[in-house]
Amino acid sequence: MNKVVIIRYCEIHLKGKNRGYFERVFMNNLEKSLTGIRHEIHKLSGRYVVDGFLEDEAEEIVLRLQKVFGVHSVSIAYKVSAGMESIWEAVLKVAPENGTFKVQASRGDKSFPLNSMQINAEIGGRLLAHNPLLKVDVHTPEHEVYIDVRENGTALVFSKMIPGAGGMPVGTAGKGMLLLSGGIDSPVAAYMIAKRGMTPICLHFHSYPYTNMQAREKVEELAHILAGYTGGLDLLVVKVTTIQEAIHKYCAEEMMVTLLRRFMMRIAERLAIRFGAQCIVTGESLGQVASQTIEGMTSSNAVVKTMPVLRPVVGFDKTEIIERARKIGTFDTSILPYEDCCTVFLPKHPIIRPSLASVEEQEKKLNVDSLLDEAIESLEVVHIQ
Repeated sequence: MNKVVIIRYCEIHLKGKNRGYFERVFMNNLEKSLTGIRHEIHKLSGRYVVDGFLEDEAEEIVLRLQKVFGVHSVSIAYKVSAGMESIWEAVLKVAPENGTFKVQASRGDKSFPLNSMQINAEIGGRLLAHNPLLKVDVHTPEHEVYIDVRENGTALVFSKMIPGAGGMPVGTAGKGMLLLSGGIDSPVAAYMIAKRGMTPICLHFHSYPYTNMQAREKVEELAHILAGYTGGLDLLVVKVTTIQEAIHKYCAEEMMVTLLRRFMMRIAERLAIRFGAQCIVTGESLGQVASQTIEGMTSSNAVVKTMPVLRPVVGFDKTEIIERARKIGTFDTSILPYEDCCTVFLPKHPIIRPSLASVEEQEKKLNVDSLLDEAIESLEVVHIQ
């Protein structure tokens, strides 16, 4: 008898002839998540089993696997030979001490002498005889004991199904250039596109010396947290100080944020093409701030010529975004009081509904191409594991 961890996956079983590709990417992501832990992963029908680890590492394995997109649920189980006595010994290790219970058996090996219902009845009867504090409740039990008789002459016995991250394996839906600020919204947007299988490339803009190194470190910490869900990622850092100074000097104050967003989107598109991303992703939520009105989004979208712009949290309110940020572990870092570039030269009354014509008229006052070239020359690439 030894401990194993069972992994069940989500939507991969729906992929038909492409299923093999999704399974290969999924397996690679599982292996990445368990780097540094001695283990073996075996594929069974509709699930995977992690074996060969030290028993006291089971909880750590579960914690890591819960962050792998594509994982529906995991269980710490005992693997035994497929015989009723060895199954019974394992059941005693996972059975509840009191309350109501239900036994749920499945039989992948159809040559096993008892069918699922007979296994349920046999093990349930033994538990009742063994512990008078237990009662059977097949409809709403407080506890469940699962027995999975496999085709390879083994059985898996466990009592809990621990939810995973869900979604699709990261790397199966291309790459997205994600604008990562130090705020609450954009890390949630990164998480959400990663959950659908897209690999985020994070792009951060800074305004040194108006913003300090602590703001940069905050963003790197956010990227490290996100890398725990993606198996690593690249963080691109671009300086936009000169762009902001030029806008502040030559353009209408109320247009500051709108014009800066257009520069950011142009830079994001250029870098997306360079790094093989097929779209731009932002953390914008409709109407949340002055620049996130539909008119503001239309203005920034207008400069992107070759790819879509995705906004995963566009319909969420702030409370919903905060809840998700707490869940994925980015919230406490996001609220650290270090300002990002969007707070530099912030106008007292930013325009809420800019017309595209008025924005383009203001932009004529700037040497757009020169400013873009200078910003992109400042690019730094940080590889985060």
